[in-house]
Formats: sequence, C-alpha cells, structure tokens
Amino acid sequence: MGALRRAAETLGKPDWRAVLGYVADLHARCVHPARPPFPHPWEEIGPGYCYGPAFGHWDIVHAVLDVVAFEPEHARMQLENNLAAQQEDGLVPGSIWLRGDKAEWDSAAGHPPVWPFAAAELPQRLERWFEALVRQIGWFETHRKADECGFFYTDILTHDWESGVDEGIRFLDVRTGPQACVDATAHVFALYDFAARWARQLGRDAAPFEAHAAELRGFIQNELFVDETGFFHDIWAVRDPAVRCLAFEGMWPVVVGAATAEQAHRVVHDNLLDPARFFSRHPITTVSQDDARFELRCWRGPAWNSMTYWAARGCARYGFNAAGASLLERALDDSAAQFARTGTVWEFYHPDGGRPEDVQRKPHTPFNTPCRDYLGH
Repeated sequence: MGALRRAAETLGKPDWRAVLGYVADLHARCVHPARPPFPHPWEEIGPGYCYGPAFGHWDIVHAVLDVVAFEPEHARMQLENNLAAQQEDGLVPGSIWLRGDKAEWDSAAGHPPVWPFAAAELPQRLERWFEALVRQIGWFETHRKADECGFFYTDILTHDWESGVDEGIRFLDVRTGPQACVDATAHVFALYDFAARWARQLGRDAAPFEAHAAELRGFIQNELFVDETGFFHDIWAVRDPAVRCLAFEGMWPVVVGAATAEQAHRVVHDNLLDPARFFSRHPITTVSQDDARFELRCWRGPAWNSMTYWAARGCARYGFNAAGASLLERALDDSAAQFARTGTVWEFYHPDGGRPEDVQRKPHTPFNTPCRDYLGH
C-alpha cells in the first residue's frame, strides 16, 4: 500500500492528509492471507466492524474504488476475490463471513451489483469481468424480475435488506410483493449498460443488452420519476403518495445514467444540493431532512461517505462538477474534523457535524453506535 500512502500525503487540503493517511494505513491492516474461497490475499470490511471479520457486499467495491488509481494490482485481486464465490446460477454472494476455518454466505440473496464500476477501471481483465457480468444478469433476470417491469430486492418481500440499506424507511407499512424498487432497477440497468459496452469492446453481440437497457431506461424515466418531488421513487410510492418518502436511493438513476438531463438537474439541484433536504453539513443525508421519517439512526438520516461518493459520481456524469465537488468537500471536511477528535474513521457520520458517537446504529441490537475503523463505507 506504499503508493496509496504516498498519494494520501499530497491529495486535497492539508487538513485532510491525516485522515487520508489513516485510511491508507487501514487498508494495509485489513489485508489477510489467501484462503478459500479467495484465490488472493483478501481485504476485510474493517477491523472495527461489529460482526467481522467479513468480506464482500458493496463494501469491497468501495475499498477497491479507494485504491484502484494507486494500487491497481491489489484492486484487481479484490475484484477477483469478490467473484471467486460466484455460484453456478450466477449469484455473486453478499457478505462472506469468515469464522474460524469456515467461509459462509447466503446462497439465495445477493447484494447491490456495483462491482462493474470498479472493474471498468481495470480493462485488462475484461473477458473475466464480462463472463461474470453476463452470469449475474441471468441471476437477476431469473430471481429478481419485478411484476410489470423493473427489478426488486428482497427488502420488499422479507425485509432481509438485500439492498444493503438495513431497515430502510421505503419499506415501512408497504404491501410486500415483487414490485419494482428504484435502486434495484437502476442497478440492473447499469449491468445491461456495462454488458453492452463491454460486448462492443470484445467484438460480441451487444444488441440484446442494449435493448434491455433501453427498456429499463424508458421505464425509469417514465414510471419512477415524480415531478412533484423532482426525485425518483419505487413504483409503489409513485402510485401512492401516502407511502412516498425521500430516501437517498432515489438518486441511483442519476448515478447510473438512466435519467434524462432535466430529471438529473432536478435530482441534483432540487434535492441533493437543497439544505432542507440532503445537503447537510456532512452530506448526503440518507433520508431527506424534511421527511417526517428522518431520524439520527443508521440508514434513516446519517451520512455515509460511500453514498456521498455515489452522489458525486452522479453529479459528474451529468456535468454538474461543482455540485459534486461541494458534496465531497463538505464530507471530507467533517471526516477530517471527526478524525482529529477521535482518531478513527466511522461507519457513518452525524449529518450536522455532531459526534458520530451520538448517532444510533440499531437500537434493538448490542451494537447501537457506528462502528469505528470501518473501511467499507
């Protein structure tokens, strides 16, 4: 991790250098020798993770995105580790739990499939990435196709939180069933979009992937956007304003490029940059501050730096570079301030710049404060 550590000494504001250096060192501390199912040394979510040691979910993708520009070989190995346990049916496991000599995971549920965003930075392995991607698309088409159109996560069926957003407010008092979730639908759109792009690069037939992407793009633009809020929502919330909420997952169509230019402008400027909604002192809030269900608890209000990163990517995709920079600068400023006070990086942060220790995690568990030294987010 020498290159990452050296980069941390020069990037950004001087006030950021200490926390960036700590994160670089934390990456090095989190690497363990290869063991089944991993063919390479593997990087855990973080030594402070309350349920660790663990690997996977979208945490490893965030860790790869941290290092890919400076440690591409390590990034490649982590992506290959992530895909090493891919099942015959195409499922890429979510969290992999390493307990003693055993590696365990849920063989029926996956995780947000955002790994192609990192894999795109390592095109020398394109054949490997494409093969895994096509198989994963097949799993989503078989197991997560929604009624009518779009895709869903098991959150809407069993509250198992396959989306990675545990106890998210979007699923409170909502009828269960295979209804189109805005995040799942946007994520699968991205899979089709990457598959089409990679197929063209490899000289394969891209037409089927292009057709599926076009279908989902039309569905997202025409059926999941609400003009009243200037935001994207799950299909049930579009149709029933009584259960509609403003949760950050509505930004995903902008992140993946499925929104129109006008829709993206409204998501960014009417929502992500609105101080009454998501643009807190430490952005972005996971739930809009003017939503009645906002609270200082895990995914119901606090700020996760990983999600601020995705929001900034969405801004940049549509040319709103200054907006993305504002989000990142605020998040880094407060992360550095909290590091100066506590000497650690946190799983998530108080959106008003308060103490992370004062934010609830999961009140019904023994772990009700954000984890320290949590690298995955």
